[in-house]
Amino acid sequence: RPEAALPGAVAVELVHNFSLLHDDVMDGDTERRHRPTVWRLFGTPTAILAGDALLTLAVEVLEEAGDPAATGELTTAVRRLIAGQSADIAFERRTEVGVDEYLRMADGKTASLMRCATALGAVLGGAPDGSVRALAEFGRDLGMAYQLIDDLLGIRGTPEVTGKPVLADLRARKKTVPVVVALESGTADGAALARGYREDRAPTEDDLRTMAALIERTGAVDWTRRRAHRYLEHARSCLDRVDVPPAIHAALSGLTQFVVERDR
Repeated sequence: RPEAALPGAVAVELVHNFSLLHDDVMDGDTERRHRPTVWRLFGTPTAILAGDALLTLAVEVLEEAGDPAATGELTTAVRRLIAGQSADIAFERRTEVGVDEYLRMADGKTASLMRCATALGAVLGGAPDGSVRALAEFGRDLGMAYQLIDDLLGIRGTPEVTGKPVLADLRARKKTVPVVVALESGTADGAALARGYREDRAPTEDDLRTMAALIERTGAVDWTRRRAHRYLEHARSCLDRVDVPPAIHAALSGLTQFVVERDR
């Protein structure tokens, strides 16, 4: 019954919002989804405390469900999420980051909570261990693809749709996967991008457009899109291992399509 999974759904949503409040503080983002961020409206201390409160409440909500395995799934996901976010911040201070390193970071920062969401539904619904594992893999691969598409939107997304400033990731010189792939491409365009990322001064609008063009020319955008599709193909194969009603299978399959086609 859907009611069995409700504590898990609420807990995941609370953790997600905790992570967004803290993420906006760490990144200095002033807008999210066309609205001022919490720290911008109420100050950094309030945003941090609000995030802490949401995280505590998430654990309390799930503990009320009385399933230690479910609580363990959530706390493990939060630990891995924090480790991934820590790595992401560390990457900003480093001149070189490998593609494999980046993907491990994304596995924690983004995919861990997606994995938790799909695993929790199975655990709270009393599914057999094989189904829990398959749905956890499904969520993980869905999360990895989601992060890669998110990285592309940071370069190619439309601010009016994404709710973030144009080329925000490049402006902050974030090492997202298209950037990392471009920097490792061994091409003249990749070398030019590296020089731009090492500049001390803030990039101009022309600099940002140039960096975006360099990334495109290295083939990094196409690489990122292909890798996202690979994750989604594996996610669908995991879903096929689970005995679920056709309508549920179709709904979860629809999520994989949404990840590829989304523009925000």
